[in-house]
Amino acid sequence: MSVIRPTTVEVETSLRLVAPDATALPVRASLRYDPADPYAVHVLFHAESAGGEAVSWSFARELLVTGLDEPAGIGDVRVWPWATPRGDFVALALSSPDGNALFEVPRSVLVRFLRRTYVVVPRGREAEHLDVDTAVNRLLAGR
Repeated sequence: MSVIRPTTVEVETSLRLVAPDATALPVRASLRYDPADPYAVHVLFHAESAGGEAVSWSFARELLVTGLDEPAGIGDVRVWPWATPRGDFVALALSSPDGNALFEVPRSVLVRFLRRTYVVVPRGREAEHLDVDTAVNRLLAGR
Protein backbone atom coordinates (compact mmCIF):
# COMPACT_ATOMS: atom_id res chain seq x y z
CA MET A 1 0.00 0.00 0.00
CA SER A 2 1.44 3.37 -0.94
CA VAL A 3 1.31 6.45 1.24
CA ILE A 4 -0.12 9.59 -0.31
CA ARG A 5 2.06 12.56 0.57
CA PRO A 6 0.65 16.09 0.61
CA THR A 7 1.81 18.25 -2.25
CA THR A 8 4.10 21.23 -2.12
CA VAL A 9 2.49 24.63 -2.58
CA GLU A 10 4.37 27.03 -4.86
CA VAL A 11 3.27 30.43 -6.12
CA GLU A 12 5.20 32.54 -8.62
CA THR A 13 4.82 36.27 -8.03
CA SER A 14 6.46 39.63 -8.43
CA LEU A 15 7.61 41.52 -5.35
CA ARG A 16 8.84 45.08 -5.27
CA LEU A 17 12.26 45.83 -3.82
CA VAL A 18 12.00 49.21 -2.10
CA ALA A 19 15.16 51.27 -2.53
CA PRO A 20 16.35 53.79 0.11
CA ASP A 21 15.00 56.66 -2.03
CA ALA A 22 11.53 54.97 -1.98
CA THR A 23 11.66 53.90 -5.62
CA ALA A 24 10.72 50.27 -6.18
CA LEU A 25 12.08 47.63 -8.54
CA PRO A 26 10.19 44.47 -9.53
CA VAL A 27 11.73 41.18 -8.39
CA ARG A 28 10.56 37.74 -9.53
CA ALA A 29 10.03 35.39 -6.61
CA SER A 30 8.45 32.09 -5.63
CA LEU A 31 6.61 31.46 -2.39
CA ARG A 32 7.00 27.81 -1.41
CA TYR A 33 5.57 25.57 1.29
CA ASP A 34 6.70 21.98 1.70
CA PRO A 35 4.64 19.81 4.08
CA ALA A 36 7.84 17.91 4.93
CA ASP A 37 8.98 21.17 6.60
CA PRO A 38 5.57 22.09 8.04
CA TYR A 39 6.51 25.08 10.18
CA ALA A 40 8.39 26.97 7.46
CA VAL A 41 7.71 28.94 4.32
CA HIS A 42 10.40 29.64 1.75
CA VAL A 43 10.85 32.65 -0.51
CA LEU A 44 13.05 32.09 -3.54
CA PHE A 45 14.27 35.26 -5.25
CA HIS A 46 15.04 34.55 -8.89
CA ALA A 47 18.11 36.03 -10.57
CA GLU A 48 17.41 38.21 -13.59
CA SER A 49 20.48 37.07 -15.50
CA ALA A 50 20.67 33.58 -16.98
CA GLY A 51 23.83 32.72 -15.04
CA GLY A 52 22.76 34.26 -11.75
CA GLU A 53 21.89 32.14 -8.73
CA ALA A 54 18.58 32.32 -6.94
CA VAL A 55 18.58 33.34 -3.28
CA SER A 56 16.36 31.51 -0.79
CA TRP A 57 15.09 32.66 2.61
CA SER A 58 13.18 30.42 5.02
CA PHE A 59 11.19 31.49 8.05
CA ALA A 60 8.18 30.49 10.13
CA ARG A 61 4.80 30.29 8.42
CA GLU A 62 3.29 31.77 11.59
CA LEU A 63 5.49 34.87 11.21
CA LEU A 64 3.98 35.50 7.79
CA VAL A 65 0.46 34.93 9.12
CA THR A 66 0.91 37.36 12.02
CA GLY A 67 2.54 39.94 9.75
CA LEU A 68 -0.60 40.19 7.63
CA ASP A 69 -2.31 42.13 10.43
CA GLU A 70 0.38 43.41 12.80
CA PRO A 71 4.16 43.84 12.97
CA ALA A 72 5.91 40.51 13.55
CA GLY A 73 9.45 39.24 13.85
CA ILE A 74 12.68 40.45 15.31
CA GLY A 75 16.13 40.09 13.90
CA ASP A 76 16.70 38.83 10.36
CA VAL A 77 13.07 38.62 9.18
CA ARG A 78 10.36 41.16 9.96
CA VAL A 79 6.88 41.40 8.44
CA TRP A 80 4.15 44.03 8.82
CA PRO A 81 1.02 45.31 7.05
CA TRP A 82 1.68 48.17 4.64
CA ALA A 83 -1.12 50.18 3.05
CA THR A 84 -0.19 52.29 0.03
CA PRO A 85 -2.15 54.35 -2.51
CA ARG A 86 -1.73 51.32 -4.82
CA GLY A 87 -3.44 48.96 -2.37
CA ASP A 88 -2.72 46.70 0.57
CA PHE A 89 0.71 45.15 0.79
CA VAL A 90 2.82 43.39 3.36
CA ALA A 91 6.33 44.61 4.05
CA LEU A 92 8.98 41.91 4.22
CA ALA A 93 12.29 43.13 5.66
CA LEU A 94 15.29 40.81 5.41
CA SER A 95 18.65 41.42 7.10
CA SER A 96 21.89 39.51 6.75
CA PRO A 97 25.59 40.23 7.17
CA ASP A 98 25.59 40.98 3.41
CA GLY A 99 22.97 43.73 3.70
CA ASN A 100 19.32 44.58 4.15
CA ALA A 101 16.36 44.48 1.79
CA LEU A 102 12.78 45.68 2.05
CA PHE A 103 10.12 44.14 -0.19
CA GLU A 104 6.48 44.95 -0.84
CA VAL A 105 4.39 41.81 -1.24
CA PRO A 106 0.78 42.05 -2.42
CA ARG A 107 -1.35 41.11 0.58
CA SER A 108 -3.82 39.23 -1.62
CA VAL A 109 -1.02 36.99 -2.95
CA LEU A 110 0.09 36.09 0.58
CA VAL A 111 -3.47 35.39 1.74
CA ARG A 112 -4.10 33.04 -1.21
CA PHE A 113 -0.74 31.34 -0.68
CA LEU A 114 -1.36 30.83 3.04
CA ARG A 115 -4.87 29.49 2.41
CA ARG A 116 -3.38 26.90 0.05
CA THR A 117 -0.80 25.91 2.69
CA TYR A 118 -3.60 25.36 5.22
CA VAL A 119 -5.31 22.97 2.85
CA VAL A 120 -2.12 20.88 2.81
CA VAL A 121 -1.27 21.25 6.53
CA PRO A 122 -3.96 22.88 8.69
CA ARG A 123 -2.85 25.53 11.18
CA GLY A 124 -2.04 23.89 14.50
CA ARG A 125 -1.52 20.46 12.92
CA GLU A 126 2.10 20.96 11.81
CA ALA A 127 3.51 18.51 14.37
CA GLU A 128 1.52 15.70 12.74
CA HIS A 129 3.49 16.26 9.52
CA LEU A 130 6.93 16.61 11.06
CA ASP A 131 9.22 13.63 10.54
CA VAL A 132 11.55 14.08 13.51
CA ASP A 133 13.86 11.20 12.55
CA THR A 134 14.48 12.65 9.10
CA ALA A 135 15.02 16.13 10.54
CA VAL A 136 17.58 14.85 13.07
CA ASN A 137 19.39 12.81 10.40
CA ARG A 138 19.50 15.89 8.13
CA LEU A 139 20.96 17.99 10.95
CA LEU A 140 23.57 15.37 11.86
CA ALA A 141 24.58 14.92 8.22
CA GLY A 142 25.36 18.64 7.99
CA ARG A 143 28.01 18.54 10.74
